Amino acid sequence: MPKNEFVCDCNIIHKEIVEDTLKKMQDDELLIKLAEFFKILGDTTRVKILYALDQNAMCVCDIANVLGMSKSSISHQLSTLRRSGIVKCKKIGKEVFYELDDEHVQEVFEVGFEHIEHRR
Repeated sequence: MPKNEFVCDCNIIHKEIVEDTLKKMQDDELLIKLAEFFKILGDTTRVKILYALDQNAMCVCDIANVLGMSKSSISHQLSTLRRSGIVKCKKIGKEVFYELDDEHVQEVFEVGFEHIEHRR
């Protein structure tokens, strides 16, 4: 059987590296929240909505039109994104416009997109 070159074949523990990493390790609660953040981004419809909102603030009707989906399905996804702190909304008259919550969400989304494009 061919040997897997990506499997560590030693029993040495690099004590300094392990100790340094343990000192820097975040607590489980924060890591769970980060995993949940990325889990929310793991849905194609939500990613399409975020891409649209990265271009412009939009109302539900506009997003539904861009994605060719029902207002109901878009509203459902926006509700999930809003509860997760990924998008926010602002009311202007009778209209409600959605946008990315802040520059951090925009940066995470754009850097992720750039990474994928670079690997094509």
